[in-house]
Amino acid sequence: MGTKRLQAKCLCGGVRIDADFETLDVGVCHCDTCRRWTAGPFMALDGASNVVAAGTDLIATYSSSGWGERGFCKVCGTSLFWRSLDAAHYAMSATLFDGLGNTQLTQEIFIDSKPSWYAFANETEQMTGAEFFAKVAPQQETPHG
Repeated sequence: MGTKRLQAKCLCGGVRIDADFETLDVGVCHCDTCRRWTAGPFMALDGASNVVAAGTDLIATYSSSGWGERGFCKVCGTSLFWRSLDAAHYAMSATLFDGLGNTQLTQEIFIDSKPSWYAFANETEQMTGAEFFAKVAPQQETPHG
């Protein structure tokens, strides 16, 4: 596919973010923190690079763990991104982008935290929280955040 530059915006339009993505697959996190933060599972495009934001004075961040923080719009409350504290890794809310085209839901993490009262119809790669940490952050001892 190659790198694709996408533009995102929050509900009020005060925050706009441009970012590059290698893939446009959507992943879902079912961890307790993500569900509380987004009022549902966090659906994200992972691996954003060359992230450039406008309206940065409207972006607030919350350090939700010792290694990650969540960004949101101070005006409308839109969940914008999860990023590592060093800003080397971004997962941006898929709902920020218009016209994602043939995007597919391909992965669910923290499947062991998903409540029984919802489920997605398509088949995805699924990982428990422990499997996720073993794959991407084996040195981390804290829960997803």
